[in-house]
Amino acid sequence: MLATSLPSPTTFTLSSLLQTFKKTKTTPVHCSSPPPPPSSMDPQPKRVAVCGGGVIGVCTAYFLAKKGAAVTLIEKSSVACAASGKSGGFLALDWCDSGPLSSLARASFNLHRSLSEELNGTESYGYRPLTTLSLTITESGKQSQSSRVQNLPSWVDGPARDLRAIGSTETTAQVHPQMFTKTLLSKAVEKYGVEVVIGKVDSVGVEGGRVDSVVLEGGRVIESDSVVLALGPWSGKFEMLSSLFRVYGLRAHSIVLEPKEPDAITPHALFLSYYPAQGGKPMDPEVYPRPSGEVYLCGMSSEVEVPEDPEQIVGDPESLEVLKRVASTVSSHLVEGEALLKAEQACFLPCTDDSVPVIGEIPGVKGCYVATGHNCWGILNGPATGAAMAELIVDGQSTIVDLAQFSPARFVGRRRKG
Repeated sequence: MLATSLPSPTTFTLSSLLQTFKKTKTTPVHCSSPPPPPSSMDPQPKRVAVCGGGVIGVCTAYFLAKKGAAVTLIEKSSVACAASGKSGGFLALDWCDSGPLSSLARASFNLHRSLSEELNGTESYGYRPLTTLSLTITESGKQSQSSRVQNLPSWVDGPARDLRAIGSTETTAQVHPQMFTKTLLSKAVEKYGVEVVIGKVDSVGVEGGRVDSVVLEGGRVIESDSVVLALGPWSGKFEMLSSLFRVYGLRAHSIVLEPKEPDAITPHALFLSYYPAQGGKPMDPEVYPRPSGEVYLCGMSSEVEVPEDPEQIVGDPESLEVLKRVASTVSSHLVEGEALLKAEQACFLPCTDDSVPVIGEIPGVKGCYVATGHNCWGILNGPATGAAMAELIVDGQSTIVDLAQFSPARFVGRRRKG
């Protein structure tokens, strides 16, 4: 029996991953049909406990239940309380094409589109296609009308240069991550019977090399045929996982502003090379206007120790002040007095040493699966991860994505870092 404290999973920013972009027309991937009603001859549904109420855990629970599994989702704090509630929600079709995430990202981008059609995502959680721009901002510079960059959105009236389009409405989109996660969970509960348990996991029961239960603090036992550990950056605090591979947390900061003139803000996501007035290397903050009229800014990441409780996460005041300065430099609509500061916050991205997520069955423990380490692409890759996990657990293999390169078995025999 392995004991641990299990807070929720996470995800977040994207900037260092800009590579070669292709504008590719996409075809939606349609979600599988609802399971047929059970008959008296049908076997009992597979019982699956999903530990972690972030986007990865919720997507996994949703697709498992849709395939007929009896799912219990266990969350220590509250659903989507960490990065799945505080990230930017940016989606990109082809930004991972040069690496191992390509097939996962493409499948998941298309699943997001299909889920939006199924769940009325435009209204329910702010799904919309975006134009995405890259530009350079110099904090100490001045912008005059005569030097204004052509094709720059009118609300971006700061000292900008080097404008280029890096994503179209065919290849980039957005969701509000917390609203997406909660909408999907509501559907899973109401239509497919997922049970949500708020409680601290004390241990995972293993008998004869196979999982048989999850035990909560206080003694409640949830008998399970399979267990999924979707713990985000808290994976590193769980011995069954930390003994095999390292997951560390990258703390990223964000602020949410509500401008007085929200209609002036067009749906353009901005990826910045930002040169501060005091000199030094450029920073890479990101700016995401939302359909609600809010504007979300994020950046300023560093590796620090992940606290036990997601409710204990606090941001670095200096990093948050930098983001406010970025906002006021980018647009006069975002300066203090013209925009209300609705949130200043931080969360942790779950990162692995090889920068590849860990998705699959844990070697030597039948029925125990892991899905973690998605770094800044957790919201994007949540649906395909969940759908692939559901296929792996219920059908024995994934067809939507080849999970071989994500398997935790890749760490067997390696010397663990950290």
